[in-house]
Amino acid sequence: MKLKKANFLEFPIDPLSNGKEKVSNLIRENLAEIDRLIEINDKNYLNFVAPLSDLHRKMHELTVPISHIHHVQNSEKSKDVYSSILPELSNYDSEISQNLQLYSSLKEISRDNLNIEQLKVLNDLLLDFRLNGAELSDENKSRLKDIDLELSELSNDFYQNSQDDIDKYSLEIFDKNDLIEMPESELNSARSKNTERESWVFNLKMPSYLAYMTYGNNRNLRETLYRTYTTIGEKNSEIIDKILALRDERAKLIGFNNYAELSIADKMANSTNSVLKFLEKLADKSRIRAKDEVAELKKFANLEDLSSFDLAYYSEKYRKENFAIDEEAFRPYFERDLTIKGTFDFLSRLFEIEFIKINNINLWHSDAELYEIYENSELIGRLYLDLESREGKRNGAWMEGWESHRIHENIEYPASAFVVCNFPRATNEQKALWRHDDLHTFLHEMGHALHHILSRVNESPISGTDGVEWDAVEFPSQFLENFSYESQFLQSFAKHYSTNEPLSNEMISRLIRAKNFQSAMKTVRQLEFATFDFKLHMGKFAGNEIQNLLDSIREDLAPIIPPKYNRSQNNFSHIFSGGYSAGYYSYKWAEVLSADLFLEMVDLGIFESGLNLKFRDEVLRKGGSASMSELFFNIFKREPDETKLLRLHGILHSSNNQIN
Repeated sequence: MKLKKANFLEFPIDPLSNGKEKVSNLIRENLAEIDRLIEINDKNYLNFVAPLSDLHRKMHELTVPISHIHHVQNSEKSKDVYSSILPELSNYDSEISQNLQLYSSLKEISRDNLNIEQLKVLNDLLLDFRLNGAELSDENKSRLKDIDLELSELSNDFYQNSQDDIDKYSLEIFDKNDLIEMPESELNSARSKNTERESWVFNLKMPSYLAYMTYGNNRNLRETLYRTYTTIGEKNSEIIDKILALRDERAKLIGFNNYAELSIADKMANSTNSVLKFLEKLADKSRIRAKDEVAELKKFANLEDLSSFDLAYYSEKYRKENFAIDEEAFRPYFERDLTIKGTFDFLSRLFEIEFIKINNINLWHSDAELYEIYENSELIGRLYLDLESREGKRNGAWMEGWESHRIHENIEYPASAFVVCNFPRATNEQKALWRHDDLHTFLHEMGHALHHILSRVNESPISGTDGVEWDAVEFPSQFLENFSYESQFLQSFAKHYSTNEPLSNEMISRLIRAKNFQSAMKTVRQLEFATFDFKLHMGKFAGNEIQNLLDSIREDLAPIIPPKYNRSQNNFSHIFSGGYSAGYYSYKWAEVLSADLFLEMVDLGIFESGLNLKFRDEVLRKGGSASMSELFFNIFKREPDETKLLRLHGILHSSNNQIN
């Protein structure tokens, strides 16, 4: 029987309008449906598990536009609406996840005649119920419910405190002598609207902050910006104590020794010890080289007291002098529209898909764009882009899935996703020119988006990025970002936006030679974050103990110790207001997979090896339907090779030459 095709959801004109009421109404409807499901006598997958899973889908599709607007167009209204629905959602989630009748019914579902996807959904649901306290006493369930509610509110408070500090700060510079090394494009972006006196304004949003930290010649001003950025979220220190105490209590209620054990229960890593050994192994291979890199930079800068706020500035100078790399010289070759088109053309060939831009559509902001994705002339997904930095928009870059591919009652539903970044805007003087790092970021988020959109899994709970182990979910994004240094990709589109001159082989060679510049320093910085996060959640820390732990890890790992005032943990949103608590190691864990695949593909020929389509078919299409260790094995018929990651970063050497 031929499948019918469902239409996409249309993004609401005003997602915040009656947002709380809509969420409350759906909660009531879903809870009534759960009561009905429980009363079914002869339960099976189709009449019980599938409808139960569908309740989560409905809630997700309703709330994603609300949270999306809160993060891309933050306002008093979005704060009010978003904050008001968090307690209800937390209570709702707790009520479902702790419902012993639901849990008991799931345990009794017959596994006979279930396909692989249905078995995975059932097993994931049972694990979720256990991890959310379904087996606890009524008293402990009530306590767990209170914990989850408080954690939800604290995480939002943490994010909002950081965002408020970022939004309220600006540094106005009147003396152009403090900007003598600033590229013209950055000057144009920073030029203030002050009509009485010429000035330039820098803030704590990434494009602006990085511009001055990289090119600002006034060391005092660099330290001022750095001190302000690394002390963001002073109010969050007490919130961190509360979050850690609640997470520890939550883990122990469910039967784990600590929150780290709870965190990896549904990940690829099979023990806390395996995570620590993994991080230590990478650190052993990286820390000595990282110290050598700092020593080289000190000698170059002729600055014995080289500090953290000097690193970006002198590193950029060192790169220019020793690798002939001037980031500014590359920007004209990455004009926004040409770069997006070039990226989409390459991805189209890599995965045999097609991107079509939809014009004349009203979205949440004039910056936003919509693309539809086709495969074999069939519309399979929608991609929303919101790429420019602006006031009220959360820092960083992220992908969020909205609709997931699924088949229900002979109807096939397509997938859609958002990619949000904070790239430089066009000005009256010039077009939007991306940094090479911006291209790198865009490819990363596109990896996530295609993982979600190209899924062909039929069950929504494990479709796309849903159901993928958290320490493997970065695999596709990290794999794709590697192409930002790959000559075949760059030569396919990179042309000077005004002269149409192609990016020369010599420039690409310089870019490739510089790829691993200070790679060991970058690696140990990520290992510092990951080790701090994991050890923090293996013990019981509060107050000064948290700073002491971070200091001890920095003493062991950091090639240059940050100033004492640095309290970066107060703005560590990944673990305190994001999904990476006791899971920051996942970036490196998944990077082992991505480095292995990338090096194999490049060695054998990007389009000739067949690995591009194997990756599409085994990883992107299968979503969370199987463990990533199984999907990786399906491609290579072997386990991942950890040394490939260190080779890719130039920290280890291949048998013949260093891998660039």
